[in-house]
Amino acid sequence: MNLNFPPTSRYALTPTASFVRADGTVVIYLKRRFVPPPENLALLQWHRVVQGERLDNIAAKYLGDPEQFWRLCDANRALRPEELTETIGKPLRITLPEGIPGVPHA
Repeated sequence: MNLNFPPTSRYALTPTASFVRADGTVVIYLKRRFVPPPENLALLQWHRVVQGERLDNIAAKYLGDPEQFWRLCDANRALRPEELTETIGKPLRITLPEGIPGVPHA
């Protein structure tokens, strides 16, 4: 069963499974999403956090969509999005999605 996540969702490629309750009702659920190792994501550039920045604004600036903030979390091994902007001057990796190779020596 397709749960109809948009193609830009972090869950778009996450497989599903089903569970049948005792009454016969089928429950579809998402399997666990494994976060790709950041070193497997091609680096586009670095961003240094300034005071008052929000992750959604950074995602909009570099990725063109504020809802893609989760890609910044994946690229920087963050479990809590806020941890990426808590420290002024923190460098953030801006990367391509998993499976898209970067251009060598770009």
